[in-house]
Amino acid sequence: MSFNTALSGIKAAASDLGIIGNNIANSATTGFKSSRAEFSDIFTSIGQGVRLDTTAQQFSQGNIKFTSNPLDLAISGSGFFQMEGDGNTVYSRSGNFKIDAAGNVVNNSGFSLLARQADNNGTITGVVAPLQLSNAYINASPTAAVSSGINFDARELETDSSWIINAGIPDTSGYNSSTTTTIYDSLGNDHIITMYFSKPDPATNPNEWNVRTMIGGVLEDTTPVTFNTDGSYNTPANIPITFNPGGGAAPNQAFTIDLSSSTQFGSDFAVTSLQQDGFTAGQLLGVDVDKTGIVFARYSNGQSQTVAQVVLANFANTQGLKPTGDSSWIETFSSGSPVVSEAGTAGLGLIQASALEESNVDLTAELVNMIVAQRNFQANAQTIQAQDTITQSIINLR
Repeated sequence: MSFNTALSGIKAAASDLGIIGNNIANSATTGFKSSRAEFSDIFTSIGQGVRLDTTAQQFSQGNIKFTSNPLDLAISGSGFFQMEGDGNTVYSRSGNFKIDAAGNVVNNSGFSLLARQADNNGTITGVVAPLQLSNAYINASPTAAVSSGINFDARELETDSSWIINAGIPDTSGYNSSTTTTIYDSLGNDHIITMYFSKPDPATNPNEWNVRTMIGGVLEDTTPVTFNTDGSYNTPANIPITFNPGGGAAPNQAFTIDLSSSTQFGSDFAVTSLQQDGFTAGQLLGVDVDKTGIVFARYSNGQSQTVAQVVLANFANTQGLKPTGDSSWIETFSSGSPVVSEAGTAGLGLIQASALEESNVDLTAELVNMIVAQRNFQANAQTIQAQDTITQSIINLR
């Protein structure tokens, strides 16, 4: 019996206890993956003990815990977040992200989350770069089109001949009904636009109305619109309007009014829809991330915009990844090169926003393993004690 054999057993049990202790210590670490000790025997002509063969990482799914931070991201399924920092690319399952002073989405170590960028139209491109959410204003967009669905009351009497404006305000006797909305110029300034609807002589023009458009108390246009005998809209397809907003905005702003969804029935006047496509400037209010990693930015002007898509990476041999601390890994020759794609494709999992993946450590199992490792340690120590007793007996034979 050899002291070295027992000593190797003690070292192996100590290593096992160290790995188990590390698992237990990180049982509350976000994105942590537990490890287990794997041993092999040392054999020459007879057994010479045991050695720690490898520390095998266990990449099983951890529980998903929901949070109130929309930039907390969890992966449900396979894959890793791809991040960049200090000139290195690292991979992690820990998705507790935040926005730094420069607008970059980073983890607690300052590594930037990588994503496929979107162009100005919100279309995702193939360019992978650090995800950035700018606090700068997004540009205003001048109104180019106004669309409205209205029911014109076919029973109305003639008012058009009484149309008159006093101090920028039309006399109520000169129109049957009206509707108002807000449009925007090139600087995002808002302007009130009102459409007044006047009925010409029903005996002469029973299916015709005059539409007068006023902006800021100024009459900008008068256009007759007609309906078919079944009450459906006839002409014109669009009413073109041009006005000068002033205040430093681009002059001669042109837009169209589309009334093609309107009707003329023998029922009360009603506005069923009224939209315009302009908006003022806005600042970032928050973000939403969907299950495929699409990042939507929400702005104070009511607009939302696709800014990027978070990418995930996977490896042919995840056991070959090298841990670097902070619940992160780097690729090695053994792991192979990363396969990078969007969530939900190429075998990758889906992303859950406002959630974090907890450690996959099973505390009950680890405590049982700790007892077993402790018994192994004690048994090997007992072997040394027995060997020492035998050695002393041999020495005492002299």
